[in-house]
Amino acid sequence: MKNLRRKTLAAASAVTLGVGLAVAGGLAPAAATGPDTTFLVLAPQGATTDKAAARVASANGTVVATYDQIGVLVVRSTNPDFVTDVAGTGVESVASTAGLGTALEDSETVEVSAAEAANITADPTKEPLYGQQWDMPMIGLPQAHAVNAGNSGVVVGVLDSGISSSHPDLATQIAKDKSTSCLGGTVDTAEAAWNPTTSDHGTHVAGTIAAAVNGVGVAGIAPGVKLAAVKVVNDDGYIFPEAAVCGFMWAAEHGFQLTNNSYYIDPWELNCRNDARQRPVWQAVQRAIRYSSNKGVLNVASAGNSNYDLAHKLDDFGSPNNGTPEERENLTNACLDLPAEAPGVVTVSAVGPTGAKSYYSSYGQGVIDVTAPGGDTRFRTQGVRSTLTDGILSTTFNTATKTNGYGYKQGTSMSGPHAAGVAALAASAHPGMSPGELAAFLESTSVAQSCPAGVYNPVPLIPTGPHAYDATCSGGERNGFYGAGMVNAYNVVK
Repeated sequence: MKNLRRKTLAAASAVTLGVGLAVAGGLAPAAATGPDTTFLVLAPQGATTDKAAARVASANGTVVATYDQIGVLVVRSTNPDFVTDVAGTGVESVASTAGLGTALEDSETVEVSAAEAANITADPTKEPLYGQQWDMPMIGLPQAHAVNAGNSGVVVGVLDSGISSSHPDLATQIAKDKSTSCLGGTVDTAEAAWNPTTSDHGTHVAGTIAAAVNGVGVAGIAPGVKLAAVKVVNDDGYIFPEAAVCGFMWAAEHGFQLTNNSYYIDPWELNCRNDARQRPVWQAVQRAIRYSSNKGVLNVASAGNSNYDLAHKLDDFGSPNNGTPEERENLTNACLDLPAEAPGVVTVSAVGPTGAKSYYSSYGQGVIDVTAPGGDTRFRTQGVRSTLTDGILSTTFNTATKTNGYGYKQGTSMSGPHAAGVAALAASAHPGMSPGELAAFLESTSVAQSCPAGVYNPVPLIPTGPHAYDATCSGGERNGFYGAGMVNAYNVVK
């Protein structure tokens, strides 16, 4: 695997230690205690969680969230033997999620001045900063808006770090009654809980999907739809499995048509289903995704920024990304990138301003479904330095000054919301499609892009080395770099 690791926003949270108590009649040995740890406890598929909950109680655990629809409990316990003690009838599997939070993929935000953002024009399809949104003409946005700019009955869940509800391009776009925090695997619908605190990643993603056409700032792909903020990224920048499960379940139960997922659920680049510790996480997440799909939700996910061939998994030398990397070799396709490789999820790679694969974008024949603009700030100089305006311009929130603005980021975190926005237009123009039908329609209306010949590397002069970003594309009209092709907003509404 290419050793391009995701930027860690902050260190992992400190844990709380339990304390033993004296009992009447003299001092007794304190019960063994350990860190206050979160666990996923799974009942057998199709069974209720009643028996599992009883075993949790007997093992000195506390249920903090129950997802009976999929047989999953989120539990906290200081019992160091909890995994062993909880095993038995009614419990299929259990896994601690300690150390399984992964740092949110993030890149530098380059802010645009307020003066640039406030130069109001009379053309609703050309917001003041639209001229800097090279990504929008690439996907046919001006033509699409002349036909359909989205329907307010379509809700797109942004499972991310929160959305600024005070941003002038987003304030009217958010369905507050459908927004929540899922941190810790439990819901908190207070507006403050789902607003950003330490990262503007979710605010940037939200702007790409549905920034208002209101004479201010940028244009979103589907400004007529509604956004729901579903906060799954904690203040340290980590995404734990219980938060992701909560997010998918919230979307399922609150009438979302789509979710955008620009993150990984595990600090390992690949989550191995044949690993005893990782398998319960895979099971819980997949159950939640399947349940949401059955409830009418199409989930869209970013492919990742490691220039890794997801169709040929051999090794992983850079994981975990929240600790000391370990070498894992001789991997198989039982190891998956979550949620991108979960069945039923639309997986999106990234391209830059030329339409060619971004140097960092992961790829893979049979894995990538579609491609979309994600930015490529190094192709102009073959990797020597960045041209920041070749990133994606969208809405931002300065978490230090608590001010709204606009700025550039790049990554498959940015390409995913382009695909989600186009899918939202498709759902608006053709209501009633099932998630599978919507995914197929998104692919069939994409514009096919051919593989480049030979070894592809647009950044041979990058400081990390001349072959650090070598990649080889396989396939024909549908291929490992671009899947079915570039999403197209006009094609889905015409």
